[in-house]
Amino acid sequence: MNTGRALGPPHPPRLPVDLGNGVTLDYYELRDEPIQSQHYAFLVPDEQFDTVIARLETVGVTYYADASRTEPGRTNDLFGGPGAYFDDPDGHNMEIMTRPYVRP
Repeated sequence: MNTGRALGPPHPPRLPVDLGNGVTLDYYELRDEPIQSQHYAFLVPDEQFDTVIARLETVGVTYYADASRTEPGRTNDLFGGPGAYFDDPDGHNMEIMTRPYVRP
């Protein structure tokens, strides 16, 4: 995992929490739901992206090019580098990308 920020400054409804090791967790909160699924975005180095995808395939985790889960087994290039979405075993929305989100 790269220690760069995935989201940058606060971008409602996301709230970034900076950790002491240079990693930032960005939280997205929906207060009206009884159990909240969380979204975690990880900025990974280009040279490790294919390794992560291969690990997902090896353990049978379906990844998607889009957050809506309509493009299984594909990656995206939304921010100028590859990215993908997948669910962790608890149903949290995980994202890997090699470029940070672009802000206007």
